[in-house]
Amino acid sequence: MRVGGSTRLAVVVEGEDELVLRLYRRSVREGEQINALADGLTFSHENDSDLRFIGAGAPWVLTLFGRDSLITAGFLNSVDPALAMETLKLLASLQGKEVRVETAEQPGKILHEVRSEPLNLETSSGPLVLPPVYYGTIDATPLWISTLHDAWKAGANEGDVAELLPNLRLALAWMRDYGEADGDGFLEYLDETGRGLANQGWKDSGDSVRWHDGSLADGPIALCEVQGYAHRAALDGAEILEVFGEDGESWRAWAADFKTRFREQFWVENDGFRYPAIALDASKRTVDSLTSNIGHLLGSGLLDEREVDDVMRTLMSPEMFSGYGIHTASTTNAGFWPYRYHVGSVWPHDTAMIIRGMWREGRKEEAQEVARGLMEAARRFDWRLPELFAGVKRDAYAKPLPYPASCRPQAWAAASAVVVAQVLTGN
Repeated sequence: MRVGGSTRLAVVVEGEDELVLRLYRRSVREGEQINALADGLTFSHENDSDLRFIGAGAPWVLTLFGRDSLITAGFLNSVDPALAMETLKLLASLQGKEVRVETAEQPGKILHEVRSEPLNLETSSGPLVLPPVYYGTIDATPLWISTLHDAWKAGANEGDVAELLPNLRLALAWMRDYGEADGDGFLEYLDETGRGLANQGWKDSGDSVRWHDGSLADGPIALCEVQGYAHRAALDGAEILEVFGEDGESWRAWAADFKTRFREQFWVENDGFRYPAIALDASKRTVDSLTSNIGHLLGSGLLDEREVDDVMRTLMSPEMFSGYGIHTASTTNAGFWPYRYHVGSVWPHDTAMIIRGMWREGRKEEAQEVARGLMEAARRFDWRLPELFAGVKRDAYAKPLPYPASCRPQAWAAASAVVVAQVLTGN
């Protein structure tokens, strides 16, 4: 892999509020100084040294991650539009071709991560053994589709988009034929090797999918936010196909049916809130914990206006909004702990995705309130957000603390500065 290289980033908030500029420059562009993204985490892959991607984070994950690299490129679309297409092309060159249980590869699937050698770790739940090229992710494929759509809408060369149409067809087919594995109509995952990732959404720790009482859910797991990604991907893919002269109607129908089934099966009520459950478990029961996952449904088209209202009210409650960002899990969850990796902490990219969804839904006042909270957290971290930090309540004097082993710099945390800048400047 080649490190560094020109990022061709354009300052989008020149002349705006000094604090926004400080966060933006520290995270994304800082003149000739090294910063999180331009020099710290930009790489190329041996498949094509001219194609850049953003590595997930230092020091633990300086490599290509499908989900992380796509989300980061998506955040940066307005300041480096070429990056998204380069990342999409690279991931397309590594798209799954066959069914291989040991690597979780399937036709059309976008990979999870690439390493130079196998990863072997001892965890509290047993050994974790990942091959050098590993496909154990449920969300990278729909995210690839929507990132392609966003890059196209942002002005990507139509010839480059047309070149990826075969990969788009394969990715759409993966959602229908492999991602939806057991006939219930939802995308779900289950590690078949017993040594791979037990959870394959962005909250990929073994204890992240919990019931409200704190107990762990049994897989296969169908995560709520993944259904939002899939719904949006079907519509995004349909639009691209139609513009290029192909039939997208079957994918529009697939999305409409998907939306109906989600409404019928995912919604729960608890502690005075109505919200989508984090997941369906192996028995298709709604895993009733309240989590930040629901915020990723905003802007996906999966929610009607009343449902958006319910999600917004829940996310802005003291149980979910810490004042710095959105808790990964509600303070009322029996498993909540401010320092727990995915059950209580705050992840800047997670909060940024929620902010972006709020903005897309027209909930601009709330989006700006949460963005200001994330900017205040950044100020207390000397304008460089860590991968995650403790989900403590905002305090005038106490400084929020980073998770002890968090990456810093971390790609999607740094790129969150662009979302904050866009929302607070109205761009």
